[in-house]
Amino acid sequence: MSGPQTIIVGAGLAGLAAALRLSARGRRVTLLEAAPAAGGRCRSFHDPALGRVIDNGNHLMMTANEAVFDYLAEVGALDRVTIGEPAAYPFIDTVTGARWTVRPNAGRVPWWVLRRSRSVPGARLRDWLAGLRLLLAGPDATVADCIPGDTWLWRRFWEPLSVAALNTAADEASAQLLAATCRLTFARGERWSRPVTVRDSLADTLIDPAIECLRDRGVEISFGERVRSMQRTPTGGAVSAIETSRRTLAVGPDDRVILAVPSWNLPDLLPDVPVPEGSRMILNLHFDATGHTAQMPPLTGLTGGVAQWLFCRDGLASVTVSAADRFADDTAEALARRIWPEVAIALGDRTMPLPAFRVVKERRATFAETPANEPRRPGPDCTVPNVLLAGDWSVRGLPATIEGAIRSGRMAADRIT
Repeated sequence: MSGPQTIIVGAGLAGLAAALRLSARGRRVTLLEAAPAAGGRCRSFHDPALGRVIDNGNHLMMTANEAVFDYLAEVGALDRVTIGEPAAYPFIDTVTGARWTVRPNAGRVPWWVLRRSRSVPGARLRDWLAGLRLLLAGPDATVADCIPGDTWLWRRFWEPLSVAALNTAADEASAQLLAATCRLTFARGERWSRPVTVRDSLADTLIDPAIECLRDRGVEISFGERVRSMQRTPTGGAVSAIETSRRTLAVGPDDRVILAVPSWNLPDLLPDVPVPEGSRMILNLHFDATGHTAQMPPLTGLTGGVAQWLFCRDGLASVTVSAADRFADDTAEALARRIWPEVAIALGDRTMPLPAFRVVKERRATFAETPANEPRRPGPDCTVPNVLLAGDWSVRGLPATIEGAIRSGRMAADRIT
């Protein structure tokens, strides 16, 4: 390819999505990634303790995630996800052992909340009506301001949904972001609420096919190349060169730069650009449950304990604990022993001994998704003339998810083309 180039810094999902869109439109693209592989916070690796490939974290996608499905179609990976059809979300209370399944109905009128076979045991209509406050929430409202935390419905539905979607505790999480999630999914009906899980691994589904596609299009991809600084022009402040750990890349007057990096890394490159403040940790634990997951659904919600969601695939039982900063200093052994009993109950055998495990702490998994941070999300535009921004943290109105990351990369690319 010839003509103006776009240098993309960061090969997470946002950077990959931007590179795919630009390369499809004939733009010359150089993709720089500081890590030895692509994926960012959506990556997979072989774990010797478990003897298999595991994901650094678990990600629930839904059929409402249209950008995700467009991305999968472009890289030829639609057959690498599993869609739960019709939509069904099994739950288990890890204290009482009670089990139930939430089954949204087709259409926008949610009559399923009135059916015991589809709704949350113990939830009353007035508990569900309290959720209307969420949909009408103002920009300063938190989830706790809208939904009472002392009801069965909170403990058995809203809490695992809210904490997992926003990775932020209810008393500080943005109500509008949770409302946006509900409007895209459950409020539209069953068709848009179906759970989507990866067949083998995050890398196999979302990362490796994208890298192969980009290479086929002639995109230059460089791993292990960290951007150290960016030179700016004296007048106008545009980026004129990028200094990496290996070389200096000139940025011509018609070239563009997309910074697809986490919000907490951006100040190292552009200290004058405001970003959301703070981050939140996600804790993921992977257990070898060979012989015990065959009858388990791919996804189960957990209530009453520490973890929010259990993912089962090929003998591996993985749990996610969102908003997990309180566990940052706990040892892996202590965390595994604390959380394994919840998994054993969900698997149907409380007496199962602790198996081989791997604990993954994503200490800065997302930015703090609070009302105060929402105005600080800049979108793709930047105060630097030839620079655009991408990342799940940059797109207002959406939680920091795979869907948001892909949308952000496409928005940045669209500004260029």
